[in-house]
Amino acid sequence: QVQLVESGGGEVQVGGSLRLSCATSGTVYGNYVWAWFCQAPGKEREFVAAISWRGNPIDYADSVKDRFTVSKDNWETIIFLQMNNLRHGDTDEYYCAGKPCVSRKPEYDYWGQGTQVTVSS
Repeated sequence: QVQLVESGGGEVQVGGSLRLSCATSGTVYGNYVWAWFCQAPGKEREFVAAISWRGNPIDYADSVKDRFTVSKDNWETIIFLQMNNLRHGDTDEYYCAGKPCVSRKPEYDYWGQGTQVTVSS
């Protein structure tokens, strides 16, 4: 059973930074892709970024390119999302997820419980 636990969310002012973490536990068979999604109340989850099991960033949403960076620790058990130059529009619940191949659709095998990011003036 694979479990994902996000942390690092909070409130930050416009232009500030946060680093989200997603701790993984359990055994994953095969080469999984790990991704970050965001979701506002009443809206569908939207793709943010994805990274390969080797730790190579695969894809970023256009809205976060050059501001967000996805990475993994050396032991490949924690996935990070460094968020810089935050905007009001980045206010959302952020989720990490895993599946065998990358996709921008929220059709992943494993999901965390989410962590809230709020960007204020």
